[in-house]
Amino acid sequence: MTSSKSTDAALFALADNPGLPGAALARTCLVTPQAMAAVLKHLEERGLVVRTAHPWHRKMLETRLTEAGRETLRLADEQAVRIERRLAEEFAPEERDALRALLARCVTAIARD
Repeated sequence: MTSSKSTDAALFALADNPGLPGAALARTCLVTPQAMAAVLKHLEERGLVVRTAHPWHRKMLETRLTEAGRETLRLADEQAVRIERRLAEEFAPEERDALRALLARCVTAIARD
């Protein structure tokens, strides 16, 4: 079973950096190459990415989103925007500012490890 966060991160990274090899994608997504290999296998099986040999470095596989992968990413982005808007409507501007500050403190606390 692959992590949904790793899968999402891989799709977003590939949208911005088509052709990334697996090792570079793993670094971008902050996971191990082994974990990324499992994610890529899963994405390939679902038809969301295609991997092909690099034109000059035949042992290196480039990874690109398929049309289905781009559509999946587009739908996910639409859903995220809807959720963000619902959350924004739920809080007054000063409450949103306070929430951002609290979340930033959470990120700082987690980053200390």
